[in-house]
Parts: sequence; structure tokens; C-alpha cells
Amino acid sequence: MDPGYEPSYSPHFVLSFMQKSVLLLLLLVSLSSCDSQVSVENKLDQGMVVSAHPLASEVGRSILLKGGNAFDAAIATNFALAVVYPRAGNLGGGGFATFRLQNGGYGSLDFRERAPKDARRDMYLDSLGEVVPDLSKKGPLSIGVPGTVEGMVQLHKKYGKLSWRDVVAPAIELAEGGHALSPYNAEMLFRYQKEFHEVNEDTILFTAQGWLPGDILYQPALASTLKLIAAEGRDGFYKGITAKYMTENINDRGGILSIRDLKTYEAIWRETVRDSIGEYTIVSMAPPSSGGVAILQLLKSYMMLKPDKLKPNSSEYIHFISEIAKRVYSDRAQYLGDPDFVQVPIDSFISEAYLRKRMAGINLNTNSSSADIEGPQVEVIESHETTHLSVVDENGNCVSLTTTLNSNFGSKLFISEAGFFMNNEMDDFSAKPGTPNQFGLLGAEANAIAPKKRMLSSMSPTIVLKNGQPHFILGTPGGSTIITNVFLNILNLIEHDMSPKEAVDFPRFHHQWLPDVIYLEYKLADSSLISELSLKGHDVEIWNSIGLQEAIYINDSLEVFGVHDETRGEGIALGTKEMNPQP
Repeated sequence: MDPGYEPSYSPHFVLSFMQKSVLLLLLLVSLSSCDSQVSVENKLDQGMVVSAHPLASEVGRSILLKGGNAFDAAIATNFALAVVYPRAGNLGGGGFATFRLQNGGYGSLDFRERAPKDARRDMYLDSLGEVVPDLSKKGPLSIGVPGTVEGMVQLHKKYGKLSWRDVVAPAIELAEGGHALSPYNAEMLFRYQKEFHEVNEDTILFTAQGWLPGDILYQPALASTLKLIAAEGRDGFYKGITAKYMTENINDRGGILSIRDLKTYEAIWRETVRDSIGEYTIVSMAPPSSGGVAILQLLKSYMMLKPDKLKPNSSEYIHFISEIAKRVYSDRAQYLGDPDFVQVPIDSFISEAYLRKRMAGINLNTNSSSADIEGPQVEVIESHETTHLSVVDENGNCVSLTTTLNSNFGSKLFISEAGFFMNNEMDDFSAKPGTPNQFGLLGAEANAIAPKKRMLSSMSPTIVLKNGQPHFILGTPGGSTIITNVFLNILNLIEHDMSPKEAVDFPRFHHQWLPDVIYLEYKLADSSLISELSLKGHDVEIWNSIGLQEAIYINDSLEVFGVHDETRGEGIALGTKEMNPQP
């Protein structure tokens, strides 16, 4: 997908799609009831779910109304996204969840994919030691062991309130009963027809007909898989017939995923990365996500070193943040990886002493050449095809969850008998340290391929606390841009006194060290701004959009607001009461 790709549909067409989906929404709402919840101190005025698709948000809302907590709603929403948002929602992928409990505790779950046991360091290199194009990007060898289902099982086992069957049931109904394709999803299916045919050889569900907006998509095979998961938990996916379908489809085409890989996959509970900036505490994901470390490096460096009177999105502001970002992304490439395989000194990287030393070479008027900044030398950018959801319940449990297949529709390999696409996350390893992957983020030895190792990610599910209370729950798709996207939204809120809606709507930019380019959203494509950045030595490219924030804001009066990135996507925020307007 082109980073700046923007589907060509009008708001009126989206409204038409919503009207076509009313009957399905009503069916889902019928699942809801208004069971009372235990009263706790500092009870919020309502629960809230924000996701990239209206039907998925409605599923999460229905679970909250049924008496479920934020974890139940997040799990149900995530399974619903696997049905209605197949480009990124998934059973065959993985992700991360960061959460804050109503009692004030923190936690995170790593359900990132990992390399199969037969993966080899040089598996994508030819006889001359060069990377074979597309081998890690499409088809059977690009697939990592999926973690999404195990992640949802573990979240529910530890923190769920409703029964497992209750939280999976809405996704089954959507898959079995069908849903109307949105203009965006129909266009994405059309866009990838050639690759679907190329990778799968045979006709699959998504190539069986020409899909148009408003067409009803029925997914009986996916419904059957979800029923097995509802009945058997993780065994319904990692063992039995579903595991057989996966391994046979993949290995018959030359892949290396084994039954043992599936049976032995485990999600891992990890410590969060967190630090305080004034009255705010940032809670985010630790490696193998690079997000938490990088976001805190960006925020702390900015707060320590900011010049006076920097106007947001001025050339001086964009230049200064880009200079910080170059050094942060260089650290990411050189040092970050799976902490079960490499030592990652998190506390050192986010310490004030280290950051002052690392940022010492910044000149407020001149671009620092990325080639002169320490790190493996490469060019190019990580996949944008991810999805995020944020949930809070009335008792104050907060879940920020990001999941992905990596590219749009992942490896493009579709398990027809089971109804879902497999990921292509192996491309997020360093196929050859010092050589970029398909999207431009590179890595060194820390992210080299090894059996059972988790690949580095930029996914950054994050929670911001104010004076110890939940304040901003956020995350976004966007591959390598996730980190700067979350950072800029937090900065808009806590430094520039923007309202949450203003913070999310505000035009964005991105720099990731290599390539040595500032990417500006089209709203920033002003000739004078570009000229000023050029005079400072920067190359500039224009993208249609960067990221798709799905955020929840909680004010000091404990009022809850959903903040969907409505200028960049078609999702929705839904509360358990009459929805508060976006603040």
C-alpha cells in the first residue's frame, strides 16, 4: 500500500454504507443488557470503545452493556475486526496490549508473532548473500507463528469477566450472518486481487467475485473457526483441524510452519515501559515493541531541549523534532530486539544523561545528515497496515491494543478452509543486518532472524495518566510512523494545550532517520513551509495521511470521550451512554 494512499469515496457514500448496516447493528445491540457493575471509587461517567470499524466498535459496546469489563470488550472487538476488517484485523497475526487496572496496576501482553523453529538467519539470502526480493514479503516463507488467538485467550483468562463464549459470539454472528462491505474495504479487496491470485493460485473467497461497496460478505469458514475457538479456547486454533489447515496450506507451498510451532506458541506478560513527565505518566509497550522506548526518548528529549516559542508545525518545530527522531530511530535500528534473545538496556536509553549526550549534536538551523548519525547504514519504510482499538469501562479499567498482519492482508496467503489470511511478519526481522525490509525500517544484529525469536515492531499501544488517573488512551496503525504519530498526539495534548479532538486532527509529519526525508501530510504541503525546510537542508515528501488514531480521553471530572480520527478513517467511537461529543 502506498503510504499516502487515500480511498476515493465521499462522506455521503459512507453514510449509505452505515444505513445498509443498521439491521446488523440492531442484531448486535440485542445481545446487550444493562447488568449493574460493582461501584468503585472514581467511577467514570461511561465506558467507551473506539476502533477502526463501526461494527467492531458496536460489538465492544454491546459487551460493556452486557456487563463485561474493558478486557472482555477489547477481546470481542478484536475478534470482530478479524471479520469486518480483514486487511489488518486477524486471527493469523499478532500484536500487543497495554493496560491499566481499576486498582491502579499496570501490565502488558506480548502476543507478537515469532519465527518458526526451522527459521534460519540467512533464509532470505541467495547464494551470493543478497536478499531475494519478495521472499520475506509474500507467500509461505514470510509467515511467522501467529499470536492473536493466544493473546486473547490469556487476556480473558487473567482479566475477563464474561464467559469466553460470550466474548467470541458476536464475531461468529458477523461472520455467519454477513456484513455490508464499506467503500474502503471493497476498494482494498479490489486493489489486491492480483496478489491474491499470485500467492494462492486457486480461487479464494476474496477473488470469487468482484466486490463492491454495500455487498454482503458472508464468511462461513471463518465462522466455523471462531466456533472452534469459542468451544475449545486456544486448542481450537493451535491444535486440531485449524492447525492442520494452516500447516498443510503453508507447507504445501514451500513454507516451514509446523504443528509443533503452533502448539508451543506462548504469549508473554511483560513489564510496561513508563516514566513521568511533570504531572503526566506515560505507560507503553516494552521490546520487542520499540514503541515505548522510542516515544519516551522523543518526549523527554523534546521537553529537556525545546527552544522557546516553538510554534507547532512551523518549519522550526518540524526541523527540531525531526532531528530528535533521527537519533531515536538510529537507536531503534542498532539496539532494539526481542529481549528474550538480546539485552535491551531500557533504563539507560530513556535516562536524562543519555538523552542529553545523544541529542548534543542538534543544530536548530541545519539538518544533520542521517549518514553521519551512528547506526547501520541503509535506506527506505515499515508497513502501515495495522489496526488499533482503545477501551475503557466505567470502573476505570483501560486497554490499549494494537494488532497486525504486517502488510495489507499479510502474506496474501489465505487459509480457505479456515477463512483467514496469514501474516508476513518475518519481513520485520533483519533479513540481512544493515539491509532494509520492504517498508524501510532496518535492523542490526539485535533483530536478526533466529528460531522462536520475536521480530521487532513499532506498535505502540499507550496510556497517558494525569496525576495518577487515566487521561488519554491511544494508539494507531502506521508502521514506523506509529511512534512519531503517538508522540505528536501526546505532545499536542500535554504541551500545546490542544483539545483531544484538535490533537488528533492536527496535521502530522514523520522522520525515521533513514531515508533522510521528512514526510508531511498533504495539509502541510505549503510551498513556504517546504521552502523553509529545504533551506535547512531537508528533503521533503508529501503523503495523503499518516496514521489513524483511535483514542479515549478522560477529563478531570471523569467524563469519557471517544476521539476517533474521523478525517483519516471510517471507524467510530461508541459509549455505553448517549455519546459525549468529541471534546
